[in-house]
Amino acid sequence: MRLVIAKCSVDYVGRLSAHLPPATRLLMVKADGSVSIHADDRAYKPLNWMSPPCRLEEAPGVWRVVNKAGEELRITLEEIFQDTSYELGVDPGLRKDGVEAHLQELLAANPETLGEGFTLVRREYMTAIGPVDLLCRDADSGAVAVEVKRRGEIDGVEQLTRYLELLNRDPLLAPVAGVFAAQEIKPQARVLATDRGIRCVVVDYDKLRGIERDELTLF
Repeated sequence: MRLVIAKCSVDYVGRLSAHLPPATRLLMVKADGSVSIHADDRAYKPLNWMSPPCRLEEAPGVWRVVNKAGEELRITLEEIFQDTSYELGVDPGLRKDGVEAHLQELLAANPETLGEGFTLVRREYMTAIGPVDLLCRDADSGAVAVEVKRRGEIDGVEQLTRYLELLNRDPLLAPVAGVFAAQEIKPQARVLATDRGIRCVVVDYDKLRGIERDELTLF
């Protein structure tokens, strides 16, 4: 991971246009190729970003970050205060809480909850950046990557987007569709998922637990 603290202005040119006037900000370049710009007052959420796959082109005083659609994040650097890189290694991934882990287990046992004709291929399907919660096949035998959350927020959509970009490079799987499944999905996350062609499914955890109880009942 590369961390750069600099006074910069930022312009995003693509389906939407956005401008950030000059200010001191944190620029974060991750090993997956993503670039994000952070202020000191917005918790984890960046001011602007470019998701992978994209390429970073550096020239004196300016960075150009361009994605496969030709959209561009242009960062004009006025002064660099710090430029540091760290090797973080492979992350073991987020450990899910009890409800989220059980929800994933229940959906694996009942994949048709996610769509008619769905069948499970594998739980925790490994990619180079971590495991996809569920890899399924739909009624037409198409591959579907499913990210399961208790509460669906923007970071979960971003996580699934990264998985899909990797999985769609595999000719044995592509094309791979995405499903974002959660007990509750925030409106902003739903908008982002829809924009990226990811289908959202709100899951009734109690109903799934009822299916589990019924299966364990003998009489």
